Amino acid sequence: MASKEQQIQTLLEPTVEALGFELWGLEYLSQGRHSLLRVYIEHENGISVDDCAAVSEQIGSVLDVEDPITGEYTLEVSSPGMDRLLFKLEQYPAYSGEPVELRLRRAFEGRRKFKGILKGIEGDDVVVQVDEHEYLLPHSAIEKARVQPRI
Repeated sequence: MASKEQQIQTLLEPTVEALGFELWGLEYLSQGRHSLLRVYIEHENGISVDDCAAVSEQIGSVLDVEDPITGEYTLEVSSPGMDRLLFKLEQYPAYSGEPVELRLRRAFEGRRKFKGILKGIEGDDVVVQVDEHEYLLPHSAIEKARVQPRI
């Protein structure tokens, strides 16, 4: 996770938790003069549109006061959804056995994209089976990881 995302997550996490939700993760996409901050929240009973609105209002106020993002930005608050992104290493074990897509920051064995079955974690590595081969990919090298829903 980039340092700007870490800074924003550290800033917002106490507010999200005080509202009774888990800050699943966030994406900060700097797009020139106008950026996007997408915040994913989770709760054991699921997430409603009203939950997203309440969290958006509260963290919007925090962002206005602390001002960690220069320039204009759009704030989106959402549930992680069925095709959820995985942000933290501790989120991976719950999806062991599920299909995932991973994109690395740099190529590993000649490739950056891996699509296979999540086998779990070993230390700080994510274990993914692609066809007949198992890869141990350092979590720090993963740019984006998404669980693929089975429909």
